[in-house]
Amino acid sequence: MKSEFFCVMRTRDELSIVCADDICSAVHPPAGASVERGWLALKLEGPFPFSLTGVLASFVQPLAEAQIPIFAISTFDTDYILIKCENIEPAVSALGAAGHEQVRKTF
Repeated sequence: MKSEFFCVMRTRDELSIVCADDICSAVHPPAGASVERGWLALKLEGPFPFSLTGVLASFVQPLAEAQIPIFAISTFDTDYILIKCENIEPAVSALGAAGHEQVRKTF
């Protein structure tokens, strides 16, 4: 099992684990756990200075206008936008029309 993406987020109210489908297919989640498959990630290459505003907004705004739902995850240096597989082509088109170059899926 090899994956380039694995994210665990824990708060007082919930535990979220986001991983590539190859991991999710190899591990059986506990009974009652919500699992949603079929997402692809687009990576916004960083690092971006924390003083720079609007980076993520410039990426998600065209997707919102195109009615494409997203799930965003950020690390210290990089933002990831997860998009359902069936929406990836319209998402890439919307981002290209908004001036984003070299948009490609990462997992």
